[in-house]
Amino acid sequence: RAGGPEAAARDARYAALDRAAERYGASAVLLGHTRDDQAETVLLGLARGSGTRSLSGMPAQTGRYRRPFLELDRSTTRQACAVLDLPVWDDPHNSDPAYARSRVRHEVLPVLEKHLGGGVVDALARTARLFRDDADALDAWAARAEAHATHPDGLDVPALADLPPAVRRRVLRRAALAAGCPGGDLFARHLEAMDLLVTGYRGQGPVHLPGGILLRRQGKRLTFRQP
Repeated sequence: RAGGPEAAARDARYAALDRAAERYGASAVLLGHTRDDQAETVLLGLARGSGTRSLSGMPAQTGRYRRPFLELDRSTTRQACAVLDLPVWDDPHNSDPAYARSRVRHEVLPVLEKHLGGGVVDALARTARLFRDDADALDAWAARAEAHATHPDGLDVPALADLPPAVRRRVLRRAALAAGCPGGDLFARHLEAMDLLVTGYRGQGPVHLPGGILLRRQGKRLTFRQP
């Protein structure tokens, strides 16, 4: 389905963990992501031209999910397992070059470490932390701006136009998600087209968004129409 086998496998894993957590009444689920995984996530976000939120990598906590090893490198966790005689299972997909993350892990990062010197993984993980602080602040600003710009008959265009682009596009994305757009299919090109209805309106027609959602401008209001 949409997103490919990697996304489908990730969804299946989290669904299984959710079921197990509910069955055992778990208050937390600990995941084994390391600093290396964080660096890979940032590089993948850069390659895809993603925004600040994507470049901020994986959070240390999302709901019941915790990532206690984000500050440790992968070799340290492997050494710990060897010392404690813990069995380790390696997912064969992690070494399959057909998948982007595997290529980043085995080809891209080693080249960067070789030619840029050691510490690339640490630097990328540190970048993720900095981006996360920025993304959290911008998201909080966007939430307040959305509340101010939202009216029963749509989003107020003058209020949106007064916002910095980074905040305005977050407001538009939040509104599109609330209207029913699937987040995984909402890309930068959609946000740019939505933004033009505010900053570059010349009477153009509605913007077609994922999920069959239409965004149109009527006077000083932006309205979403569901299929």
